[in-house]
Amino acid sequence: MKSQLEKATALQALHERPGCFVIANAWDAGSARMLADEGFEALASSSGASAAVWGKTDGQLSRDEVLAHLRVLVEATDLPVSADLENGMSDTVEGIAETFRLAAATGIVGGSIEDGPRGGDSLYGIDEAVRRIAAAREATRAFPFPFTLTARCEGFLCGRRDLDETITRLQAYEAAGADVLFAPGLQTLDQVRAVCKALSRPVNYMIGIPGRSFTVQELADAGVKRVSLAGSLYRTAMNAARVAAREIRSQGSFSYVDAAKR
Repeated sequence: MKSQLEKATALQALHERPGCFVIANAWDAGSARMLADEGFEALASSSGASAAVWGKTDGQLSRDEVLAHLRVLVEATDLPVSADLENGMSDTVEGIAETFRLAAATGIVGGSIEDGPRGGDSLYGIDEAVRRIAAAREATRAFPFPFTLTARCEGFLCGRRDLDETITRLQAYEAAGADVLFAPGLQTLDQVRAVCKALSRPVNYMIGIPGRSFTVQELADAGVKRVSLAGSLYRTAMNAARVAAREIRSQGSFSYVDAAKR
């Protein structure tokens, strides 16, 4: 198995090489191994998919449950893993620092922090959000490997679809030390271009909102460095299972078995 330093260096290199890459969001050991077999070079967790695996909804997992889930993903393959750590799993900067230290101990080499409370219906004030991101950055500087820190502006997901505010926040998060910037929910390529142009560090774009997805090439042309998949693969897998289950219950047939062989 590769060392944590080797994985961290590999993830860092993906953000530095030309072009755009896809970081695939796994939800368990089996999906992580499948994605590795399909040639993806890095994995990420998804808070929504992780919670669903535990039979809960997004934002309901305890920190210990999140850490346990990360260990499963890290141990499944030799790929670098970046963690969705929501708001740092704490109301305090001290708690955020502890979350990142504990998460790093699972073997992850990157992670994201959001600028709003768990639940996604509001944002912290920008000064508080910057303090929280700075706390995560300070904690990760002590690691013996380069930790890729992603800072997220959740405005477009919580009804504050103000592009200027989003850019101002992301610029502040970049200044606070974030390696990657991320504004989930951007609705147009023009908005994506504006965000990328306003920042000097790599930008992540999230696929997964119906009607708001673009090709990797379109996103690369707009300036995006990294594309994440959120819970979209998990939902696709579960929807296929639901269709099969309904066939069994309603028709008593099993045509999905032959389809699954493809």
